[in-house]
Amino acid sequence: MNDEGGRRLALTAAVLAASAVSASAQSPPVLVAILPFEDRGSFGQDKQRYEALQLGIPATIAAELSSHPEIRLVNPTRITQALRSQRIAATARLDAATAARVGKEVGARYAVTGNFADFYGRFQLDARVVDVETAQILKVVSNSDPALQDRTDLYRILQRVGHKVLAEVDPSAAREIREAKSRVIPTEALLQFSLGLLRESQGNTGEAAQHYDQALSTFPDYPEARAGLRRVRGS
Repeated sequence: MNDEGGRRLALTAAVLAASAVSASAQSPPVLVAILPFEDRGSFGQDKQRYEALQLGIPATIAAELSSHPEIRLVNPTRITQALRSQRIAATARLDAATAARVGKEVGARYAVTGNFADFYGRFQLDARVVDVETAQILKVVSNSDPALQDRTDLYRILQRVGHKVLAEVDPSAAREIREAKSRVIPTEALLQFSLGLLRESQGNTGEAAQHYDQALSTFPDYPEARAGLRRVRGS
């Protein structure tokens, strides 16, 4: 091959590579719906706390994933509306078919739901990643590490499972996950935030505000609790 032919091949390869990068950069983020999680039978705390975690767990996982540009999360209000339109309780068990149906209604590519169990402080969390188009479970991820099953590490448990979900819906995010540095929310603050969500969902804005306030007293740098407080106070 002469020099001119070699230059043409090199130029063609460069153009194709640039086109691929451009196409990749223009790809829209993956739309993910984080749905409620089910309490599969917990013991050791007040039952209302477990009921609250059915809302607090998905909200916390969603907050953990919201900073990743590779995905876009469905607005929780749209998810609540979809659950209501399908006559599904916010704390109901969601199988893969139901999760896919809700995910399809809100336009998501993937739906994430799951369950948890707290046995006197030993916490187990399983999240199911559902392909909305096929209604098939692509992966079940959990806090399988025995060193990360203590309720006092609840936020780190949710963070770890959330990162596994992210790696499943967008494998290219694996390096970013490894390099990520994050906050650590005390378990009591997370529980108070969850109770705020529960009371807010029940229309009890006064008690919701009290729980959000308590969450902020325990952990002042808690934007989700602060946002909840603004919602229920109408400010």
